[in-house]
Amino acid sequence: MFEAVEGMLTEHADLESKLALPETHADARLARTLNRRYAELNAVIATWREWQRHGEDAEAARELAADDPAFAEEVESLLAQREDAAERLRRLLVPRDPADDKDVLLEVKSGEGGEESALFAGDLLRMYSRYAERRGWKSEILDATESDLGGYKSVTVAVKSPGSAEPGQTPYALLKYEGGVHRVQRVPVTESQGRIHTSAAGVLVMPEAEQVDVEINDNDLRIDVFRSSGPGGQSVNTTDSAVRITHLPTGIVVSCQNEKSQLQNKEQAMRILRARLLQAAQEAADAEASDARRSQVRTVDRSERIRTYNFPENRISDHRTGYKAYNLDQVLDGDLQPVLDSCVEADLAARLAALED
Repeated sequence: MFEAVEGMLTEHADLESKLALPETHADARLARTLNRRYAELNAVIATWREWQRHGEDAEAARELAADDPAFAEEVESLLAQREDAAERLRRLLVPRDPADDKDVLLEVKSGEGGEESALFAGDLLRMYSRYAERRGWKSEILDATESDLGGYKSVTVAVKSPGSAEPGQTPYALLKYEGGVHRVQRVPVTESQGRIHTSAAGVLVMPEAEQVDVEINDNDLRIDVFRSSGPGGQSVNTTDSAVRITHLPTGIVVSCQNEKSQLQNKEQAMRILRARLLQAAQEAADAEASDARRSQVRTVDRSERIRTYNFPENRISDHRTGYKAYNLDQVLDGDLQPVLDSCVEADLAARLAALED
């Protein structure tokens, strides 16, 4: 694995030269792509150089220890630091999901439980929004259908990193583990007897696709316009501003009605459609290749629950990793990182094991 770093040195130097050119930054998309790759290589090369340095220092200390035994302890310390750097380098060299450098679209949908499920979908949306705030990311609701009590039957939110994030620290690289069924146990606001009910909401996670990622032929689209409506079916406005786009080859249907402008709704719907098509293409590729990259989010059946939120015990449990904590209130307020870390570690362990097989 360490030999692979030597090949990265040339690429790193080449990227450094390109990023110094004014014409590179004239193309915002190109500059963003190159910066992300440069940041990824930076982390690898910096760790590799640290590993080398500790090895050289340990060898020098070993030679000095022949004359002064006091250096023997320093040798042990430097070798331990070298092994630590080696482990971090192994982790950085594990093949990553190509989509890990992307921003993300999250779709949260109510499921079993009626209004209570819709209210829980709203809780999940706030959890993700507050988590994004903690990380300095920007979140934007693209489309939403509210329920009568203020929850969400369905809501789609885009989460973006404003700059070039470190490898594994982008919105999709972390939030991809949220895909699946989330179960809640609590006393619903509609429950008069004080009984605990169980309901669920589903989360679909997609890397946000740029136009260069997915080619869409205009002839493959059927675009319908209709009048927006809100909770209970009442009219939100009196113009046909809502847009429904059907991708005829795949049958994927996307609708948006949040904006007052038909053009804005069409643009939002196209963003969601591109993300869904990219997600479908990636899942098809993974299904074809039996030795394809293993991803925690894709090995989990979306029909199965991935996490339980137990309000009476203030407990959150992730059923894939065994993570359990009694700070549910803090997690719902955006303190989601420890839960995600357990997923990242489980995924990394599976990838490392696959490399060793």
